[in-house]
Amino acid sequence: MAWTTNDIPDLTGHVAVITGANGGLGLESTRALAGAGAHVVMAARNQSKAAAAQADVLSDHPAASLEVVELDLGSLERTKTAAASIAAAHPEIDILINNAGLMAMPERRTADGYEMQFGVNHLGHWVFTAGLMSSLLTAGSARIVTVTSTAHHMGKPVDPTNIDMEGEYSPWGAYGRSKLANYHFGIGLDARLRDAGAQARSLIAHPGLSNTNLQVHTAQEGGAGSSGKFFKWLAATTGMPPERGALPQLRAATDPTAKGGEFYAPRWINFGKPVRVPILRRGNDEAIKTLWMVSESTTGVTIPLTK
Repeated sequence: MAWTTNDIPDLTGHVAVITGANGGLGLESTRALAGAGAHVVMAARNQSKAAAAQADVLSDHPAASLEVVELDLGSLERTKTAAASIAAAHPEIDILINNAGLMAMPERRTADGYEMQFGVNHLGHWVFTAGLMSSLLTAGSARIVTVTSTAHHMGKPVDPTNIDMEGEYSPWGAYGRSKLANYHFGIGLDARLRDAGAQARSLIAHPGLSNTNLQVHTAQEGGAGSSGKFFKWLAATTGMPPERGALPQLRAATDPTAKGGEFYAPRWINFGKPVRVPILRRGNDEAIKTLWMVSESTTGVTIPLTK
């Protein structure tokens, strides 16, 4: 039988943190986890949208336990502040879903001067995860789920000599690179947690083709040209609704049979029920080592693997 939100176990007493919880996959993940009894920290940049999303979830689950925290992944300092605030309030965190992201936008820089898609999709989540790691390790068998994309197949590993793609930028190339970084981050983090003897586990997931505002924003910004408009149309006409697109990350976060280092995605690549899929490119250890080196050197943050 297909895995659904009805298969999420009772999460009463558990704490979950979701980035980009104010819309799309993040909102549906919030709805599902809160409905299962978890206290959900909704980490999002746009606070008015986050408040509306909170009200939306409460309309479905009046007894839901929700908390909104401002998170700007485009600023390392603000990301550190958000993580510190959440960690101080929650000494134990059971689930972290690194869900927020940007797609195929015109060339821009973060507050710290880094290429925006890599900066938000990867570096921001690197710093955020590091700031919550003590609480994740204290919780014992915590799950860290990082959301990648089928676009990771077209991505190239980060070049440490040109982190910001100077003179080489393309909207889809930068997006693919950031999603490959998410892919490598999730796999690499689980290996390092195991080596450290930690009980926390890291998994990866992708939503397939889901009809969310991600494609709308890409088309509106125009950086991807006609391809942005095409994917907006494709998602609107053939994409899965966000509640179905969120199922792979929810399964990775909650299925008792899921194991660290696994990858969850729709069965038919972009459509279908959420299933475990093979890890391709697992052997690219050198790319993962380079990603760790670049992430530590650019952010000045090392992810702690012991309490």
